[in-house]
Amino acid sequence: MSEQKKVTISTQNLAIGYKTKTVAKDINFSCNAGELCAIVGINGVGKSTLLRTLGNLQPKLSGSIRIKNKATNEYSSSQLAQELGIVLTEQPSSKNLTVEELIALGRHPYTNWIGSLSSSDKMYVQHSLEAFLLNDLRHNKCHELSDGQLQRVLIARAMAQDTPLILLDEPTTHLDLYHKVQILKLLQQLAHEKQKTIIFTTHEIDLAIQLCDTILILDGVKNTFGEPCKLIEQKHFEKLFPTEMVKFDAKTGSFKVNK
Repeated sequence: MSEQKKVTISTQNLAIGYKTKTVAKDINFSCNAGELCAIVGINGVGKSTLLRTLGNLQPKLSGSIRIKNKATNEYSSSQLAQELGIVLTEQPSSKNLTVEELIALGRHPYTNWIGSLSSSDKMYVQHSLEAFLLNDLRHNKCHELSDGQLQRVLIARAMAQDTPLILLDEPTTHLDLYHKVQILKLLQQLAHEKQKTIIFTTHEIDLAIQLCDTILILDGVKNTFGEPCKLIEQKHFEKLFPTEMVKFDAKTGSFKVNK
């Protein structure tokens, strides 16, 4: 018997949106410790809205979200900060900080009232610097960094927060292919080696298929969830886009342009 996996986050009949406008509904999925999960779908389908709702940054319309089998509204804000870290697409307002200082902000949920770092906090910051290949940049100001470097810093800050769950909105936006792969492989490594649950929204469906343990296809109809190989077998990717433009090739697990 294999060890039963620990569920980090799950949703049941979740509906998301804004006040009277429902963006998506009937969202049901469950992610375990040690899994990298992508949320994919066409523009405007609600990927970022879902991520913000999972992160408790905006209210759900109906249904349930549970973290470690406890409803998110049962957590205080300080308790939730020790359960989930979130990296959004908005640029940080604190770009005048050094790389090390920005990453250290991830330890805020654990520091004392004056925010001083303990030796344990410093250890988490150092581990994050090393894991995301930032040691050489630790004293650089964040406004001096490239997009790819800054993205690594923001993810390292979430890692330093040391939460079981990390949510990222479009972590590979504006990056070239090499740096897209670098970021996603670092996230995969973090999930697998540190037993984190990492959920991110992305347009990089081909890369998600190759690197993720599970994928949620947000389409506003079925919102199918599962392992990439099973989603391919069940032909779910073939329904994502209008077939006159692009076609999904099940053999290669990638999309081809119809010429």
